[in-house]
Amino acid sequence: MKKYLAEMFGTMVLVLMGCGVAVSLGCNPIDNIPAVVGTAMAFGLSVVAMAYTIGGISGCHINPAITLGCFLSGRMSAKDCSMYMIFQVIGAFIGSALLWVLVGNVEGMSGTGANDLQEGVSMVGGLLAEIIFTCVFVLVVLGATSKTNGATNNFAGLAIGLSLILVHLVCIRYTGTSVNPARSIAPAVFEGGTALANLWIFIVGPFVGAVLASAIWKIVETEK
Repeated sequence: MKKYLAEMFGTMVLVLMGCGVAVSLGCNPIDNIPAVVGTAMAFGLSVVAMAYTIGGISGCHINPAITLGCFLSGRMSAKDCSMYMIFQVIGAFIGSALLWVLVGNVEGMSGTGANDLQEGVSMVGGLLAEIIFTCVFVLVVLGATSKTNGATNNFAGLAIGLSLILVHLVCIRYTGTSVNPARSIAPAVFEGGTALANLWIFIVGPFVGAVLASAIWKIVETEK
């Protein structure tokens, strides 16, 4: 149970801090580039912070796509996989609820940082972006945490966090960057509207990306 609670806490922090910065800075990929950079760094730094906080307890997935990739790579049981995902979503709802309360008490602010298709981006384009960038992100996670990676395992949290910053810098223009179903589900429920209508993209896309990443890793992985 401790590792499940750790995943819940870690996902709560990721959503509260990452989505919180997006809302606070008014992230807009066309008219507010500094906010895009700030939001990307917020998500990446949240992962780094949580990796060195709960990594020794649960592995710090805080993302159902990562959990699926680890399961398909044979690193965890089906039970742990399902429980991780459940508690990650619970944590995301707690983080979104806290952000919703905070934003609701500030004049002129609104939203909870929900993902949605950005201006001019088609449904297919958004889905492809989530598949591609989730695949890249999960592949980094599988590689950085591999036992065959030797001493570099000590820097896995940093590598994963930096890669998430990079993914956000590219993908925010298309979908606001999810690559994490839990991070998308909770804010969309609070915001409703098109964010909720398009939520399936941010569930299907990351999961397909995770499946592709695990398949690629099985091909390139070397055993001792």
